[in-house]
Amino acid sequence: MNNPLVSIIMGSTSDMPVMEKACKFLDEMQVPFEVNALSAHRTPDAVEQFARNAKERGIKVIIAGAGMAAALPGVIAASTTLPVIGVPIKGGLDAMLSIIQMPPGIPVATVGVNGAQNAAILAVEMMALADEELAARLAEFKNGLRAKIEKANGDLAEIKFKYKTN
Repeated sequence: MNNPLVSIIMGSTSDMPVMEKACKFLDEMQVPFEVNALSAHRTPDAVEQFARNAKERGIKVIIAGAGMAAALPGVIAASTTLPVIGVPIKGGLDAMLSIIQMPPGIPVATVGVNGAQNAAILAVEMMALADEELAARLAEFKNGLRAKIEKANGDLAEIKFKYKTN
């Protein structure tokens, strides 16, 4: 197995039902990844060590999911030059604001609440800039999205109502 290119970090294993969507997408795109639980509050030294060593281990992008106080993505971003994508979990607006309100110099890209799949798509888009095979798999995925909508519109066209005009 290849070394991981993406690291998926979550504050606790209770976040796995959300973060699993990122795992599934990366698996579909054939991108090697790792999954770990680290807490900005309960294991701060481990988070800092992880972030400082990620680049030399070959990690290209970090996806960090966090709920409640949602400090994890920002703490990771403070200790690495790698792109960090934050996934606000559960806490809704509070978690999202905790992730997007980063000080200058410590950016964290942020997807919507529970948006782990979008985080994985964004990570793949970043890596696809330098990987033509990955770019082709991503393009195939995006074409599939278009095909689903075209099929949905075809199905909707078959539904008949007295005053429906299309």
